[in-house]
Amino acid sequence: MYLHLGQDTVVRMEDVLGVFDLENASISPHTRSFLKNAEKEGRVFNVSYEMPRSFIVCIENGETIVYISQISTATLRKREGFMDGLSGLESMENMNFEDTQLEESEEYHIG
Repeated sequence: MYLHLGQDTVVRMEDVLGVFDLENASISPHTRSFLKNAEKEGRVFNVSYEMPRSFIVCIENGETIVYISQISTATLRKREGFMDGLSGLESMENMNFEDTQLEESEEYHIG
C-alpha cells in the first residue's frame, strides 16, 4: 500500500516511521536538530509548493528520509489504511529524536 504525500510523491506504507505536525513537533530542540542534520545530509525532500504542514519520516533502502508536505497529519492519517499500516507502532506525537542518528552514506536521489 502507498501513501500520497503531495505533488507526485508517494511512499510505501511499510517505509513510513511516522507522520508529524511540522508546527508542533519542531518546538522540540531534538526534533529541530534531527531535521537540520537530515537537511544537511541531503535527506530532506520538500514535496510541497504550498505552506508545509507535516513531515514524514521514512526508511528507504536503509536510509532515513524526511519528506516535507503541505498535507496535514490529520488528512494523511485518514487516508485509507494509514492507521492500519502503523498499528504496531506507538504514538509518534511524543517521539524523541535525541538518540536518532543519521548514518553517513551516498546522497539519495528521487527518481
